[in-house]
Amino acid sequence: MKECVVIDGVRSANARAHNEKGWFRKVRPDQALIKIYEALFRRNPKVKPEDVEAVFCGSANQAGMQNDIARLAWLAGGFPDCVASNGINQQCPSGMSATEHAARAIMCGEGDIYIASGVEDMEKVPMGYAMDFSPRLWERYNPAEIPMGNTAEKVAELWKVNRKDAEVMAYWSNKKAAAARDAGKFDKEIVPIEGEKEDGSKFMVKADQWIRDDVSLDQMATMKTPFKENGVVSAAVSSPLTAGAAALLLMNREKADELSLEYHIKYAGGAMAGCDPTIMGVGPIYAARKLLKRAGLTAKDIGVWELNEAFGSQALACLRDLGIAQNAPFDHVNVWGGALALGHPLGESGCRIIVTLNNIMKTDFKHAKYGVAMLCGGFGNGNATLWQRVGK
Repeated sequence: MKECVVIDGVRSANARAHNEKGWFRKVRPDQALIKIYEALFRRNPKVKPEDVEAVFCGSANQAGMQNDIARLAWLAGGFPDCVASNGINQQCPSGMSATEHAARAIMCGEGDIYIASGVEDMEKVPMGYAMDFSPRLWERYNPAEIPMGNTAEKVAELWKVNRKDAEVMAYWSNKKAAAARDAGKFDKEIVPIEGEKEDGSKFMVKADQWIRDDVSLDQMATMKTPFKENGVVSAAVSSPLTAGAAALLLMNREKADELSLEYHIKYAGGAMAGCDPTIMGVGPIYAARKLLKRAGLTAKDIGVWELNEAFGSQALACLRDLGIAQNAPFDHVNVWGGALALGHPLGESGCRIIVTLNNIMKTDFKHAKYGVAMLCGGFGNGNATLWQRVGK
């Protein structure tokens, strides 16, 4: 088996998905993806677009502007049409699935150089857009329990996550994200893209729009819980609607050495797991357990974790069930903040958290031998990937 290493990872800033206030409201998702691809090649001049075996791109809703975006964005960007593409859909884990498929292709010797990416614009392609659910689905599940907010309330009840703990998690997610932004931690991964402020003035978007600098626990406690009376889930503890794109340059380790390229982590395995869609948020529990068992590891062996924060309740349920942590602030989970602060552009997030994990293991967690990125997905999909430190 070949080894698959991460050469580079980039992303756009995550912007608010809003037709009046979103910084990327006039940027199409394919345009954002093109900018990300261009940045990968600009930062890695030894790799030419024609050298890429294939581009795998994840998107949760492949309709409208995101219809076959894996192929159409590549062609619209003027990249070689001889390079193959593959659109991947696993709802929120789509960008992670794209990464796994590319990594496995490298390990199997099917190619040396791949791009794995993820993209979503939740304003231009809203959740549920153009979907037509099978009536037979509702013979098996209660349709009232399928919406994301409802699942988060059900998880909070079953895993006994209270509102205060979820709000404390959201508070620290924003605090850590703001600190990372101010310290320039994200500068290594965010590609500036021109956007517009609310007043229409153009500017280069270099930071995530959703981070709340004035986050307040007192204010959170007054917010409504629309999915359940006196519930746990409010807007404060839910990942917001977002637009963004991310991509990884993955390579056969032998090829990377031949080109004298730098790297510090390799793909050490992935695991997908299904679960009851009415508690979709706990998918990472089953995926991570499967992943660690296959690798002969325990949660204590993992030096740093990236867990996508779809909701405060589901994130805490996963961390507690896996024995990783109990309550925020965390010292080795989402150390640069999570989706409650950074936003969650569905199909992009699975790729984005690997991009961030790569940089965290390169800078702040140089001592960590292993890192894990994991996330839940709509309709009951969980996914987790293991990354291992390597030296030249």
